[in-house]
Amino acid sequence: MPRQKKGAVKRAIVTPDKHFPLADGPAMNVVAQAIELVKPDIYIDLGDVGEWHGCSHWQWKKKKRPPLEYQMPFIDDDIEAVNDGMDFVDLALNKAGCKERHMIEGNHDDWMNRFVDEHPYLADKYRFQDAIRLDKRGWIYHPNSEFLRIGDLHFYHGNQFAGIQHTRNHLMRLGSNVMYGHHHDIQQSSVTHLSGQKSAWSIGCLKDMSKEQNAWLGGRPHNWSHAFSVVDFYDKGHFTVHVVSIVDGKTSLWGEVLDGN
Repeated sequence: MPRQKKGAVKRAIVTPDKHFPLADGPAMNVVAQAIELVKPDIYIDLGDVGEWHGCSHWQWKKKKRPPLEYQMPFIDDDIEAVNDGMDFVDLALNKAGCKERHMIEGNHDDWMNRFVDEHPYLADKYRFQDAIRLDKRGWIYHPNSEFLRIGDLHFYHGNQFAGIQHTRNHLMRLGSNVMYGHHHDIQQSSVTHLSGQKSAWSIGCLKDMSKEQNAWLGGRPHNWSHAFSVVDFYDKGHFTVHVVSIVDGKTSLWGEVLDGN
């Protein structure tokens, strides 16, 4: 049974980069189990829901770009794979009765829009929000450059500011509470202004972290982590954040072990 909210106005589950079809299966199973346990009022996807390799401009960095008819089957395969991933999430949300669903566009997701900018006659089907059928699914779409605000917490993908201490960089640049993905690691920074405490959270990723699926890293080690967050919003815009780490496809939430293996 889901734990009673005891005065919390709304409860949200927030998930970072999945990069379908490269999402980590056990980690995604844990997310589905968490949705069933928490029964959130709100679900927020922080973007890079797809890898979108088929339309990536990076793949042609050292090659001559082929004709469009060569690229299209790969892009269509990407669309099918990402929609399969979205179906998995929607099924869990439907079972939990969560109706408010937000999709924040990531930089990988935006590659689909840039592809359409090069081929505008494909706009009706291949722009990101159309490719994953957000309107039909009933999701609220937020472009990559925009912030979603709920209470005193802002959400976006995370690709505007970087650095080793990127949470502190976000906090100093934005001056507001913010949660994001993009960097694939878990970080938090806080500062107290005259107006009160502000914090920034980076909540990891849900992508397969193996060397085989991340050859572009050249085998170098990384500090990525699988995670998601549970956020409670209550009076006067206040909120609490619980970042939930997933290790080897398992986590503990509210005293229950969730095993996605």
